[in-house]
Amino acid sequence: MKFRMLAAGLMALPLLATGAPAQQLPETRITVLGNIGITTQSRTIEGPFWNQQVRELSGGRITANFRPWSEAGLRGPEVFRILARGQANIATAQLGHHAGDAAINDGSDLAGLTGSMEEFRRVTDAFRPVLNQFYERQLGLVPITYQSYQSQVLYCRDAISGLADLRGKRVRTSGASQGDFVAYFGGTPVDVAFGETQQALAQGTIDCAITGTLSGYVAKWYEASKFIYTLPINYGSGATVANGQWWRGLSPAVRTFLTTELGKLEQRMWALNFEEDAMGIACNTQGPCPLGTPGGMTRVDPTPADTEARRRAMLERVLPNWARRCGAECVQQWNDTIGKVVGLQARATQ
Repeated sequence: MKFRMLAAGLMALPLLATGAPAQQLPETRITVLGNIGITTQSRTIEGPFWNQQVRELSGGRITANFRPWSEAGLRGPEVFRILARGQANIATAQLGHHAGDAAINDGSDLAGLTGSMEEFRRVTDAFRPVLNQFYERQLGLVPITYQSYQSQVLYCRDAISGLADLRGKRVRTSGASQGDFVAYFGGTPVDVAFGETQQALAQGTIDCAITGTLSGYVAKWYEASKFIYTLPINYGSGATVANGQWWRGLSPAVRTFLTTELGKLEQRMWALNFEEDAMGIACNTQGPCPLGTPGGMTRVDPTPADTEARRRAMLERVLPNWARRCGAECVQQWNDTIGKVVGLQARATQ
């Protein structure tokens, strides 16, 4: 299958030579909190990188104690706080989960902001220096890479024909901008941890939930939700971040090694996202699905009117609310970077 060939190729890439000879690297042990462990991104790329490839590439000089945060009893929003306290050296998490701590985390992945993975990546690259500066100065953390998941779409228990059908529905959201988006259409955003969402759907505690096209499949959301609405709401932006004090205390050779290899990892994750985006829709519906039996969900594609409604929601609710939460300096930085990519200017209001 195409996916298995791609995954095998991607996993082989780290075995290429790196810049720093292994014998020059001091022995280093790294405690790593990885992203959601159930995902293919974690299982085929992130996990093997930390558990095997770092050790092989460094000639055994660098090893990692790796554990996905979802398997450490965490919900997501506390990951970078734990990192800042020095309870881990490096962590990967979704930025939207941390928007409650600082609205700037939502800036590159506002619901309705970008309409394709290609546009989202351009926005991510534009905002990278702003986020780097914020994390280092305000949080004492050092971002190393930025990545994401697939298109974030709606999984619903009952029939849905478009965004207007969100009225009166309880929807699991991830991040403040998704909550604003759902509320714009008359829905009620609900905070449910990823690992608890399948049960909440099955029990009827929520009516719909938002996650990536393939993430929902591997979590078997299709068992409780029968309709998948394929309009991308956003893309699940994430980052791999180091504790600043620990990072600055590393040997320069180790910092160079990790920066180089994690940069390669970032590129592989982007490549996998592009591959998995359409695959997730196929796996949730009628196939073909290289990962298992198709979920049999009913696929609902957006109309041009709903694509326009997505933009109105962003302009009328999501962007103004985010600008209010983020403040004047943050908004100016957004306008100078992302605003120029998407041709928009946000306004900070009290």
